[in-house]
Amino acid sequence: MKLAVSGKGGVGKTTFAALLARSLDTLGKKVLAIDADPDANLASALGIPGADKITPISEMKELIYERTEARPGSIGSFFKLNPRVDDLPDKLSAKLGNIKLMRLGGVPKGGGGCICPESTLLKVLVGHVVLARDEMVVMDMEAGIEHLGRGTAMAVDRLVVVVEPGRRSIETARHVRELAAQIKLTRISVVGNKIRGQGDKEFLKENLADFDFLGFLPYDGRLVEADLAGRSPYDMDAAAKPLVMDIAKRLLESAKK
Repeated sequence: MKLAVSGKGGVGKTTFAALLARSLDTLGKKVLAIDADPDANLASALGIPGADKITPISEMKELIYERTEARPGSIGSFFKLNPRVDDLPDKLSAKLGNIKLMRLGGVPKGGGGCICPESTLLKVLVGHVVLARDEMVVMDMEAGIEHLGRGTAMAVDRLVVVVEPGRRSIETARHVRELAAQIKLTRISVVGNKIRGQGDKEFLKENLADFDFLGFLPYDGRLVEADLAGRSPYDMDAAAKPLVMDIAKRLLESAKK
C-alpha cells in the first residue's frame, strides 16, 4: 500500500504521517517513510535519533552528480533523465524498528517547475519507491504534490489530505484535489484534525461534503508538547494515537479489496 499525505502547513500533516507510519510498524508492517516536505521533519516526529543530522537527498551534491552526470543547479545542461536509484532506499535510510526513513528535501520551483538534475533524481526515486518497492510507503508531501509524476501518481493507493476547521485549510484541500486530478490521482480522502467538538466536525463535513472522510482527530495539547520536546507523538499518551491506529487498520483492510 502506497500512501501520500498532504495538507496546508500547520494542520498536523506530519504528525498524522508519523502516527500512521508508527501504527503500521506496530502492526508488523515494513514501512518506507518519505519526508518530501522541505518545511517539515518527519524524522523527528517518528522519533528517529539524530533526526536533525539527516541530510536531505536534494543537498547531496556528489550523489546527484554521480547519478545524473550533472552538477546540481545546472539548469539547461545535459544529464541522465533516468538515473539509477534502486539502491538508495537501503543506502540512505535512517531506521527505527520496521521503519526506514528517507528525507528528500526541496524540489526547486519556478514557472512550470524545474527540469534540473536534483529534481529529476528525486522524481525518479519517488517513482521507484511507489512502483517497485514492496514495503508500505507513507509520503509526507507539501501542500502540493510536486514530487509525483503522472505514472507514479496512478500507482499511489490513496492521497490523504489532512484538514483543520478553517477556510484556508478547506481551500488547500480542494486545490490539492485539482492538482491530483491533473495527473489522474483520484483516490483521495481527508482526515479532520484539531477537532474541538461536534461543531468542528460538522463544519468540515458541510464544506467538504464531496470528500471521503477517514476520521477525525481531536485537538490535543500533548501533541504540541511532544513537538516542543522533540519527541514522537506516538510516544505520548495522545488521544489521536488509537484513532490513527484504527485508520491504519481500515486502510490495510481496504487495500485487500
